Amino acid sequence: MSTVTAVRKNGYIAIACDTLIKWGSEKNAAKHVINHNKIMTIGENYIAVTGPAAGYHALKHFFLNQEGEVLLRSPEDIFLYWRDFQKALKEEYFFESKSEESGFETNTLDVLLINPYGIFAVGSYRDIQQFAHYYAYGAGNEYALGAMFTQYDNPNLDAKNIAEIGINAAAEFSDSTALPLISHVIKEVHHD
Repeated sequence: MSTVTAVRKNGYIAIACDTLIKWGSEKNAAKHVINHNKIMTIGENYIAVTGPAAGYHALKHFFLNQEGEVLLRSPEDIFLYWRDFQKALKEEYFFESKSEESGFETNTLDVLLINPYGIFAVGSYRDIQQFAHYYAYGAGNEYALGAMFTQYDNPNLDAKNIAEIGINAAAEFSDSTALPLISHVIKEVHHD
């Protein structure tokens, strides 16, 4: 599992993630796994995936094979890409879809992404939320959200500091999250 955080503050947007790789009860720290980064860069987007590790690779391959620039600037834009990704998961990546009470197929991935237009969370049923200040997904998300909540208004902390505080809190209290962390920060584009 993983923990990922994103924070928007004072014209900047940051994303952070832990680096622990887990398969059931087996833990592999970053020092053992070369490809431990859970944040991919696709154009102007930083995208972090929680859920099965194969989901990261499928999503990255899907985006790298899109024609033209990948624009994920609104919930509507993101939904259209994820609709096509769901189809590709079944047809190209041999994903076994699961259905629960909602009536929609799940892809078991929760994705947090940032770009100059904001923070976006994409749930496993392709539900998309845009967040004003911060959000977290993954095994330690409750700890991360609580830590970021307590520190968001601190004038001495910027977006990157707060995103990293969330990951540090999750690493302290969740057995599915571990340091070191990876983070990125971008400048926000003001739009109407």
